[in-house]
Amino acid sequence: MSSSPEWPLGSGREFRPGQRAEVRIADVDGGPAELVHTSDTVLLEAPNWAPDGQGLLLNGDGRLWPLDLPSAELTQVVIDGLPPINNDHVIDAERSLIYLSANDGHIWVAPLAGGTPTRVTHDPSRYHFLHGVSPDGTTLAFVDLPRGDFSAAGRLALIASAGGATSYPEAGSGHLDGPEYSPDGAWLYLNTEAFAKRPGHAQLARVPAAGGRLERLVDSDTVDWFPHVSPDAQFAAYVSFPAGTLGHPADLDVEVRLVRTSSWSDAIARYSLFGGQGTMNVNSWSPDSRRFAFMAYPIDAA
Repeated sequence: MSSSPEWPLGSGREFRPGQRAEVRIADVDGGPAELVHTSDTVLLEAPNWAPDGQGLLLNGDGRLWPLDLPSAELTQVVIDGLPPINNDHVIDAERSLIYLSANDGHIWVAPLAGGTPTRVTHDPSRYHFLHGVSPDGTTLAFVDLPRGDFSAAGRLALIASAGGATSYPEAGSGHLDGPEYSPDGAWLYLNTEAFAKRPGHAQLARVPAAGGRLERLVDSDTVDWFPHVSPDAQFAAYVSFPAGTLGHPADLDVEVRLVRTSSWSDAIARYSLFGGQGTMNVNSWSPDSRRFAFMAYPIDAA
């Protein structure tokens, strides 16, 4: 979701002629990314890394798809009664659960292996875009919007993972997105327009998990989205859009940047690709903090 036009809730992205979805994996040594899977039938998005380290979970066509890395085989998780999902989904590895934002505007939870889902949010007047689950599994962090108004600024919102009332911690002014817990649960990492001098100029920041003053992580000329911190808290990866981009649209020349959390301004590696929306909306780090996954959407020349 965004403060500018993008894929509206409930609609599905489709491949352009000659386009494909590529699943790529990079290592913290900063070497070239490895191409591990290609699809021209299912428009895959937003990889999570499976807790056993042997695969990824991605969304596509409104469903959840496990990708086994040793075999590169793509299968489907059957979650009966779950509305079509979007690219906001987060794993609670300790409890073998996955939380998912669906195109009905609500957050759902289901067993990682599939089965029966449960709806977590119930306010019919709001859209709920999930991005984080606290390390103890008790709290979800998401972006809240009034239903039917994608021009409204997204707000940081928290809810108990078992459901209940929504709270709105202080997190500065301006549109924000991607709130994700640090591995120790003390911080929420996000992108925000609170520092913007021009429309849409999202920058990376963090805020105490209970709310408070924003701490800017990097000052850049690019439009930076979705900071994802590794499980050992030593590294982070994020997506940079060209200056002047509004929101986080699909099908642009973007960069995935790898940094150390001790020096967000100094990239270890930069991966240029055609993508944006769907490339890395959610945390995609491996459990051992050595690798991370992302998507590219190249188009063959006519």
